Amino acid sequence: MKDLVRMRTSLKEEIERILNEQIKMEAHSSAIYLSMAAWCDRNGFDFSAGYFYKQSNEERNHMLKLFNYVSDMGGHAISPEVTNVPQEFDGFRDVFELALQQEIAVSNAINRIVGQARQLNDFATDQFMQWFVKEQIEEEYVARRAVELFDVIGEEGVGRYMIDKAIPKITYGDVEAQ
Repeated sequence: MKDLVRMRTSLKEEIERILNEQIKMEAHSSAIYLSMAAWCDRNGFDFSAGYFYKQSNEERNHMLKLFNYVSDMGGHAISPEVTNVPQEFDGFRDVFELALQQEIAVSNAINRIVGQARQLNDFATDQFMQWFVKEQIEEEYVARRAVELFDVIGEEGVGRYMIDKAIPKITYGDVEAQ
């Protein structure tokens, strides 16, 4: 019976497994960003809250993109359980440092999927994942620039307010235009 089920999909079991792990990672990222947005809201960082609400939605869309791919390929996409989402953070800078760590972890996971797809000659998954590779370049760039604002502007006086206002203005596309 197991062989019959596998015939309905061109996804190898290992690829299906790591794609489902990535679905879970994206869902967890979405939940963490939602928690960060709520924390920013509670602490008066309205612009940053909006940024994190947007990020949460983006991560959910990434999860759905992966989920649909697994399903479309005849695989078994698994709706993930999301646990261990922090609700409190040590400070404003801490939120953005955690966001950068999260994006680096996602980039590493995406790279592992691409590597595994190439090793198994799964060219469809390799091609599909290239969108995520490009997306992570942008995600890491924005997260890194956000953390750098704390060093450039500083948190004293109106520093946090200035950082909060600058967060939504960080875009990757502006760099390419220069």
